[in-house]
Amino acid sequence: MTLDAMTPARFTIAARLKSFRYAFTGIGFMLRTQHNAWIHLAATAAVVAAGIGLKVRTEDWRWLIVAVVLVWVAEAMNTAFEHLCDVVSPDFHVLVQRSKDVAAGAVLICSIGAVVLGALTLAPYL
Repeated sequence: MTLDAMTPARFTIAARLKSFRYAFTGIGFMLRTQHNAWIHLAATAAVVAAGIGLKVRTEDWRWLIVAVVLVWVAEAMNTAFEHLCDVVSPDFHVLVQRSKDVAAGAVLICSIGAVVLGALTLAPYL
């Protein structure tokens, strides 16, 4: 939407391509600045390698992909949330810290769920 008239902006291919560029810039920023994203990247590579090495069936790849995507989405949202909190409240505030802790906890919950889902999915192949 445009801010002046609150009407939807026209759809253009150029604008859609620009939005993809912004998204990839955000992913790149997350990978460059978030140490936990490096861990998620290594875990993703390990899961893909295990899936290929164990010749996982398509039906089981679906579960592995869901697990990996959930963790990446949680990490991306956590990164965005933390940076937004830092802009809104640059000085320490206990409530902002609690909010950041909850967002980090969401990543942990997704990560634990992904490990369980991955173990359940890969166990029959071992």
